[in-house]
Amino acid sequence: MIELPSGVRQLAAHGPDWQRWVDGLARTADDALHRWGLRTDGPPTHGTAALIVPVRTPEGVPAVVKIGFPDASSEHEHLVLRRWGGHGAVRLLAADPHHRVVLLERLQPSTLVVRSDVQACAVVADIYRRIHVPAIPQLRSLTTDVADWLKIFENLPADAPIPRRLVEHAVTLARELIADPGTARVLHGDLHYRRVVAAEREPWLTIAPKPVNGDPHSELAPMLWQRWDELAGNVRNGVRARFYSLVDAAGFDEHRARAWVVVRVVHEATRELDRGAHADTATLTRYVTLAKAIQD
Repeated sequence: MIELPSGVRQLAAHGPDWQRWVDGLARTADDALHRWGLRTDGPPTHGTAALIVPVRTPEGVPAVVKIGFPDASSEHEHLVLRRWGGHGAVRLLAADPHHRVVLLERLQPSTLVVRSDVQACAVVADIYRRIHVPAIPQLRSLTTDVADWLKIFENLPADAPIPRRLVEHAVTLARELIADPGTARVLHGDLHYRRVVAAEREPWLTIAPKPVNGDPHSELAPMLWQRWDELAGNVRNGVRARFYSLVDAAGFDEHRARAWVVVRVVHEATRELDRGAHADTATLTRYVTLAKAIQD
């Protein structure tokens, strides 16, 4: 039975569901190795919600077994990866959806963080074009999510540490986006620098989708709130440079993309508030600063 990394064991502290998942991981991994005739090929690693086991296939091909935490984000990962067929994304080799297990081609260790902003935005914009395929009926709708976010925005107390004018603006924009959702496509949901990894068959491929059906213009926000420290001293210009690089390279509508950024950023701020006493003031400040920087 494989030895779980200490970082995976620590995930059990998130709650009972996580504890049950961690307790069953070694058995789930061993079952996958046996089912697909795999052998381990290095120590297991992990992400924020997944165990990653380097393996070799029966043919000696390097691959990884990924076992995701059973939440909405991992439920349809296999469907989306199969639909993408390795075009712009890591290639799916096999899947056990019931146990949230996927067998994936093995990529390189470096991510898009090693590239400059300009280079990274060009790469990501190209990936947008390749993965934004027609909607898959099994995926939830981003419009439905936004309707839920709208209720949260409307019910925020007046003394919440998010500027009231920003919240009201997000309410207006959310209503507009619900009324005019655009053409739904398959979205990655969390595409940013660390979700794009170097590969051999292509320079860069995206990984770890949190897929939904929705407006492609909504994809930009994670690229803006990542690598935040690099924007120190010139946040407004840095954020806007990223934004326009992505919009121009992807051929997006500037106003629609901006609306989605504001709505997503305010939603992220409300999620941080949900942490109560554990909410991080610096994180809240980052989201508010980003929302202000992106607006004219």
